[in-house]
Amino acid sequence: MKTILLVDDEVRMLDLLKIYLSPSYHCVKASSGREAIAHMKHNGADLILLDIMMPELDGWETCRRIREFSDVPIIMLTARNEKTDVVKGLKTGADDYITKPFDEAELLARIQTILRRIKSSQQEQMECDGLLWDGEAHELIYQGETIQVTPKEFSLLGLLLRNQNKVFSRPNLLESIWGDEAFTEDRTIDSHVRNIREKLRQAGFPIDQYLSTVWGVGYKWISKSE
Repeated sequence: MKTILLVDDEVRMLDLLKIYLSPSYHCVKASSGREAIAHMKHNGADLILLDIMMPELDGWETCRRIREFSDVPIIMLTARNEKTDVVKGLKTGADDYITKPFDEAELLARIQTILRRIKSSQQEQMECDGLLWDGEAHELIYQGETIQVTPKEFSLLGLLLRNQNKVFSRPNLLESIWGDEAFTEDRTIDSHVRNIREKLRQAGFPIDQYLSTVWGVGYKWISKSE
């Protein structure tokens, strides 16, 4: 049974989430960001449901710190519904963003979608100019060094590598990676592509030779033969 880490400073919300999810998942509660980080370092989890408005360490900072050592899927679950908050959450490293009050069936569907996509990606390896995309190990490696990317960034990169020279529009990428999830704006893709470029550039990989912007359309990965 998959383990979900529930992070919220409200006891009632933690109890409610556990009631919803415990028939399908093993749930672990954390009442603060610091407690969540400590749990992830020592025990790990398959997915995190993370509140934003918490004292001392908010959800954004908690997410950022977890991303320093883990690519576990993170869904931010919060009453904050401004688009700027959604974008901030995604840029910090979250994979999805659900606002309160939420529908129980939708929450379960979002969780299932993320876990299913991770499982389906764990079946292949692809290599490009020394960059190894390892689906089984869920690792991105360049010159022996692991590049930390989020599950969504990993899936997006895998899709482009798997379909080199094919132009993907932003709606194509949203449908392929995010499916029917509610937050579907073009800047979601742009934000993730920007993060991928920055991370690979910092690792020394010549990303600008491969990941190309097709202006007015979307993105494509250029093969060596093109």
